[in-house]
Amino acid sequence: MEIINPSGKTTQVLKTEWLGRELSLEVNRVGFRTTSSVLVRYGDTVVLGSVVVGTKPVVQDFFPLSIDYEEKFYASGKISSSKFIKREGKPSDEAVLVGRLIDRPIRPLFPKGYRQEVQVVTTVLSMDPEFRPDMVAMIAASSALMNAGVPFDGPVTGLRIGRVNGEFKAFLSPEEREKSALDLVVACKDGKVVMVEAGAKEVPEEMIIEAMHWAVEKVQPVLDLQRELKKLVNCPEQEYELVLPNPEIQARVDKWTEGKFGEKVRGNVLERSRILDEMKYQMHDEFALELGEGETDNEKVEWYDENLRDKYNQAFELAVHHEVRRSIVEEGVRPDGRKTTEVRPLSSQVGVLPRTHGSSLFTRGVTQAMNIVTLAPLSFAQLVDTMEVTDGKRRYIHHYNAPSYTVGEVGRIGSPGRREIGHGYLAERALKPVLPDEEEFPYTIRSVTEIMSQNGSTSMAATCSSCLALMDAGVPLKRPVSGVAMGLMVDVEKGAEITAGDIDKAYVLTDLMDAEDFAGDMDFKVTGTTEGVTALQMDMKVHGLPVEILEKAIKQSHEGRMFILEHMLSVLPEPRKEISQYAPRIEKLMVKPDKIGAIIGKGGETINKITTETGAMVDVEDSGLVTVSGNDNEAIQKALEWIRGLVEEPEVGKIYEGTVVTLKDFGAFVNILPGVDGMLHVSQMGEKRVEKPGDVVKVGQKVKVKLVAIDDKGRLSLSMKKLNI
Repeated sequence: MEIINPSGKTTQVLKTEWLGRELSLEVNRVGFRTTSSVLVRYGDTVVLGSVVVGTKPVVQDFFPLSIDYEEKFYASGKISSSKFIKREGKPSDEAVLVGRLIDRPIRPLFPKGYRQEVQVVTTVLSMDPEFRPDMVAMIAASSALMNAGVPFDGPVTGLRIGRVNGEFKAFLSPEEREKSALDLVVACKDGKVVMVEAGAKEVPEEMIIEAMHWAVEKVQPVLDLQRELKKLVNCPEQEYELVLPNPEIQARVDKWTEGKFGEKVRGNVLERSRILDEMKYQMHDEFALELGEGETDNEKVEWYDENLRDKYNQAFELAVHHEVRRSIVEEGVRPDGRKTTEVRPLSSQVGVLPRTHGSSLFTRGVTQAMNIVTLAPLSFAQLVDTMEVTDGKRRYIHHYNAPSYTVGEVGRIGSPGRREIGHGYLAERALKPVLPDEEEFPYTIRSVTEIMSQNGSTSMAATCSSCLALMDAGVPLKRPVSGVAMGLMVDVEKGAEITAGDIDKAYVLTDLMDAEDFAGDMDFKVTGTTEGVTALQMDMKVHGLPVEILEKAIKQSHEGRMFILEHMLSVLPEPRKEISQYAPRIEKLMVKPDKIGAIIGKGGETINKITTETGAMVDVEDSGLVTVSGNDNEAIQKALEWIRGLVEEPEVGKIYEGTVVTLKDFGAFVNILPGVDGMLHVSQMGEKRVEKPGDVVKVGQKVKVKLVAIDDKGRLSLSMKKLNI
């Protein structure tokens, strides 16, 4: 049945076959009051992309774009497992991360100076469990923006790529993602890459480069479909004004700053900031004292108000950015005097806090990160219940904090924002591939990075400091991990398209600092070990880069990572052999899964009794891994012996101390293990003939017996006569 649109528009659908499933884009079916709405369906996944554009420009110095990813439990046929809250509330960290994933390739495709308020909401209405819905949501956001009449230089399309049976594949099933060594998201725009993010199990750089080429080729049909939909909808373009620096003011500031930068603003970063501030204040003083036409020499000009000062501040900052680019492109010299491949001075410490389980302080230039590691039993793992995950556990958790004082500013202290969540997750992905299995190291691990000072690449400082703190805590990492942020400046005319032919004009910067990030074209973070890459994240300010230029950045990053790793290992060559005396002691025991019930008991009666009487904490995993933790080793051993007694299997030839439970004419039944009885035949009660079993043993008596046989029906034969044989 056709939906009647109040505006009289008819529902329109475009479809195409793409990577093994049908993809459809549909408009005018829902969202009548939005600026633009597109329903995207891929398999059984349905995502609504909605855009609302504000009617007036917002007076502020940034583009007010918000992009949200809305998880709905009903989409996967679930009701929240919380006993108290069933409505979707605060976005999960996973939803925040997907929102960032969609935001990062879209934001740079709007013109600089655009100030209309734009809100994009992607809502998952139905979820096919065979693949993650995040890339479908990216298509929905891009399609909706393409039909909103805004100056969006799209479309974009993303792919989440893995490696299955030696070949690249998108839209992997949960089982395939678990087995894949690569989890790479690539957002593309007409033969170019706009954004990259990956987690990997120490894969070579060449595999990532090859995967990006594969993604660029495979997304083109979806980009074409979005353009076809835009042509079909034929939405009128909205009028807008760009808030750009006044060309006269910019020219005046450029002329004033000409020849004033040079060597004195290179070198020490803190000194550079002070000198630039003094230059800016001097510029304000001189301009404020200039006279208007026809004024007397002693009269101060009144036109230099606060609003005008802000415009001159912006022009001054832009002049600084231009100087940073000029210096790098023309002289090969960076703001702090480094070469393009040079890492800032490094210094690190471990064990810096006395009572924590592990700690480190990693300093690179003015950027500094302190990391603290805390160990706890497996029962302290974070439970994850989202639209995609049911009863999930997060055993390794990395949290990142960067308050305003770390950049020398006054600010509000509150809950972590999207940036903090994203940086923490990137560092978490970087270390996760090298963590020991829980069977080897049965601990929940929380790593917290407290940024102490910011001057670029704090997420990579968080990665390095986390690695050192984990090693200080005695976590047996498979291999240490380091990370570096790469920058880029491409020497092409403003607004010109960047092609593979511009590779000689692409200046890649190792260990990116703030001033270069502000003035540059790309921020590319890479983490890994000596064996390969474990995580990466790339954002850019230009409208896409060819893979060849990104390849240049990835290959240069290897040298920087190895240099930083060498420094880290000079501080702590390997994980400590023992964990901190303040960390809980944990002993592990593997049992058959069918024995778990014996440990837990009816309604948890047995496990609670063990915990109460020994004082140790007992955790049981479905795999059969049993961990016993506490600060008292005697209590741990007592609980372990109790558990072993509950799950021990009868062993032929072993001597047991059992209890007589029943007497029969032909012998006695003896309990040798919890729930396990054996037959002690009258002929096995002694060297001499025994007439009656009651002459030798009594019910309740403790006796030593040897298990001599187990028949094919599982019946146990015991002997007192063969104790010494």
